Amino acid sequence: MKKLRISVVQYFNTAPLVRGFTHGPLRGKYDLSFTVPSQCAEALRGGAADVAIIPAIEYQRIVSEGIGLTILPGLSIASKERVRSLLVLSKVPIRQARRIVLDRSSRSTQALVKILAAQRWQISPEFIEAEPDPAAMLRHADAALIIGDIALRIAIAAETHVTKGPDVEWLTEGATVGIPEIPQLHIYDMVKEWWHLTEKPAVLAVWAARNDAFPESRITTELVSDFLTSRDFGISQLAEICAEASAQMQLPEKELRLYLERNIDFSLDAENFQGLQRYWMICSALGLTAPLQSVAIAAGPGSAARYMDFVSARKA
Repeated sequence: MKKLRISVVQYFNTAPLVRGFTHGPLRGKYDLSFTVPSQCAEALRGGAADVAIIPAIEYQRIVSEGIGLTILPGLSIASKERVRSLLVLSKVPIRQARRIVLDRSSRSTQALVKILAAQRWQISPEFIEAEPDPAAMLRHADAALIIGDIALRIAIAAETHVTKGPDVEWLTEGATVGIPEIPQLHIYDMVKEWWHLTEKPAVLAVWAARNDAFPESRITTELVSDFLTSRDFGISQLAEICAEASAQMQLPEKELRLYLERNIDFSLDAENFQGLQRYWMICSALGLTAPLQSVAIAAGPGSAARYMDFVSARKA
C-alpha cells in the first residue's frame, strides 16, 4: 500500500509530536516531509499531503474553499499563557507603531497580530511581509513579528536582561538580542497578549487530514492512535529531544526543556478548544477568514466524532 503523506513543520516545538514517526515505534510507516507552517498548509490544500500540521487559521480557510478536512482529536500545538517563540519586537511602544512587518512563514500568528492590533492595542498599522530577519525587518518598520526557533533564541537571550515596560512588555537593549543598532527594544509575547485580551489559551496549529485521502472520507482509528502514540512517545523523550536540539541550535538544554514543558501544550483539551473557537470567531469578524465553516473532529480513543456548526453555536 502507498504510504500516507504527512507534512510537518520543521520547528523545534513540533519535534515531540512526530518523535514516534522519526525515532520511535512508527518509524518508516508514513512518508514525512518537513517545511514551514505556511507551506504545510499549501501541501494539504493542494493535495501534496494527506495529513499536515497546519496553522490554526488555515483550517477555516481551506474548508471554505470546499476541501473537506478533519481535525485529529486531542492534538495541537498550543500555549496556555506565554509561549516565548512568537514575539513582536518593536522600536517604540506597540500602541505607537504605524508599520509592522510580518514573518511570511506564519499565518496563524499574522492573524493574531492583526487581532491584537485591532482589539488590544487599538491601532491600525500598515502590515507588510518579509523573510524572518529581525534586524532587516526593523530597518523598514516600527515593529516585526518573529516566530519559531529564531524567536525562541531571542527570548532566551533577552530574559536575563529585561525590565517591564509600561504595557507589561519586556524592555531590553537591542544588543542583547543581536540588534545593536536599536538602543531599546519592546518585546511582546503574542500568547501573553492574547491572554490579556481573552483569558484563553492560544492554539497555534492542529493536525488535519484531507477527507478524500480516506475511503468513504472516514479517518481511521488506527491513524488517530498512531498520532497520539507518536506524541506520547515524544513527551517521554523530552530529555533526548532537548539534548539533540541543544547541540544543533547552540542553546541551553535546560531552557529548551523548560520551553517544551511549560510554554507548549500538545493537547487539544476543552480549554484549548475554547481558545481556538474564540480565535476563529474573531478572525471571521475581522474579515481574516470567510464566514466560519463547520468543524469536524475525528473519533479518538474513548470519544466519538464531533461536528461543530458555528451558525447554530452563534444562535444558541
